[in-house]
Amino acid sequence: MGVVHDLFEVLWRDYLTMTPQADQVAKLLTERGETIVNDHIALRTFAHDRVDIEVLDRAFVDGGYEPVESYEFKEKKLVACHYEHAEPGMPKVFISALLLDECSKELRDIAHGLIDQIPVGLEADWRFASSGRTWPVDYATYRSLLEESQYAAWLVAFGYLANHFTIATHRLKSVNSLKELNELLKEAGLPLNPTGGLIKGSPGVGLEQSSTMAACIDVAFADGTHSIPSCYYEFAYRHSMADGELFQGFVADSATNLFTSTDQRLGDVPG
Repeated sequence: MGVVHDLFEVLWRDYLTMTPQADQVAKLLTERGETIVNDHIALRTFAHDRVDIEVLDRAFVDGGYEPVESYEFKEKKLVACHYEHAEPGMPKVFISALLLDECSKELRDIAHGLIDQIPVGLEADWRFASSGRTWPVDYATYRSLLEESQYAAWLVAFGYLANHFTIATHRLKSVNSLKELNELLKEAGLPLNPTGGLIKGSPGVGLEQSSTMAACIDVAFADGTHSIPSCYYEFAYRHSMADGELFQGFVADSATNLFTSTDQRLGDVPG
């Protein structure tokens, strides 16, 4: 358990340095007397023997996490799995992977070349999920990947770290709904992901989700520094099911829309 807690601390520390919105959201809620509870984190990777989901999940599984459900996102050429821990209060872990075999030869060649540069043995280290980018990449390569897959472009630019943390909105006391929280966020000037509507999901499926659009930060590429979208903050409202228990899974259609939170071509819309 100690290693898992340490890994979450490292992931959170790095997330804060790359997500300027995180402090703003935390300040907004703590000033209302709230204690923020993390619902889940998400990690991205490639479907490749050295770095696939079963590699990225090792430290979590060794720390007591168990895979619960798998997901497929055909349109985005992704698969994913979510993990839960028996200890109350531990956040869920959601790990997705881009199916390289379904991508263009150009994208595959770039990904394979960068993966080959990961230091030998790093994937066996408990900190691998927080190791960041361990390969050099130029901005032109990032831009070329962006044309085919913003998921791949983001992963190549940032490497291994938490793509987002998530506030358990149903645990908040000063807001009664995700819509109410979204209004507070918009009033604070935070851009929200409009894909599929500001709220993805519904009480009927057990889960409502929204998220900020990732803010742009300066990233050092091999050919200079450029400002690109980094990480985002997600907000989840879990509803009770017929048995009275809170829904604990994820909704594939909603997750598909949330993946666009790192797409710099999107912006907020009213509603």
